[in-house]
Amino acid sequence: MRVAAVQLNSTENKRRNLEVAERLVREAADDGAALVVLPEKWTILAAPDELRAGAESLDGPTVEAARAWARELGIHLVAGSFAERVAGEQPLHNTSVMIAPSGEIIGVYRKIHMFDVDVGGVSYRESDTEEAGEEIVTAPGPDGVEVGLTVCYDLRFPELYRILAVRGARVLTVASAFTVPTGRDHWEVLLRARAIENQAFVIGANQIGKAPPHYESYGRSAIVDPWGVVLAAAPDRECFVAADLDLEGQDEIRRTLPSLANRRPRAYGWPEMMEAHA
Repeated sequence: MRVAAVQLNSTENKRRNLEVAERLVREAADDGAALVVLPEKWTILAAPDELRAGAESLDGPTVEAARAWARELGIHLVAGSFAERVAGEQPLHNTSVMIAPSGEIIGVYRKIHMFDVDVGGVSYRESDTEEAGEEIVTAPGPDGVEVGLTVCYDLRFPELYRILAVRGARVLTVASAFTVPTGRDHWEVLLRARAIENQAFVIGANQIGKAPPHYESYGRSAIVDPWGVVLAAAPDRECFVAADLDLEGQDEIRRTLPSLANRRPRAYGWPEMMEAHA
């Protein structure tokens, strides 16, 4: 199964972002990819006011365009994430959508972990604009292979990925706008860790470059195999990277080093909640 990760430098220019995304999705499909993954905030990456202004519903023009691409190209498409406006709700959601080759929406994941951090001298408060989701989501990809949907900051929460793997996900997607300071030291390490822990393929589609008001994304989109080997890594520009996933090899890893099968869930009682201290 061939898959691809699209790397973009999205900004406040929505039309331009969609044009570049469409071109790269088409190129990835022409290269043989049956599953293509776009990055986080691929339609607009900008200040909160511009995000609100450009937010759309699931039946808005952005998702409709992605559905048309998937249908025309005959691919499964993970339409990264976009700022979703839900009727009757004030906060937005950071939403990833998986689309089948028929154009049908088969998975809707609303980012669970809000990026409320201070890194590289910049304060990020995602929860000021968006509301966290509550549902863990998988959907059937090419040949029925189960795909788990996640977004960016989720990558730091291994329990989410373990649940996805236990629910049958063999491929884990990470639509991201990982920052330069954190990406430099953590991006590849975390992608490889989630792959090794869950004996799963991980597709990390990242933003690259600067966007208003203060975003600077690391890039280096990557595809990692269940042994933690980086199968493909993007150069420092807008592009796509692709790789062939060896599903039989994954079966062999899970058979000979059966860490998923050797889990002991009854021994893993969660400790009482404690406040985090610096």
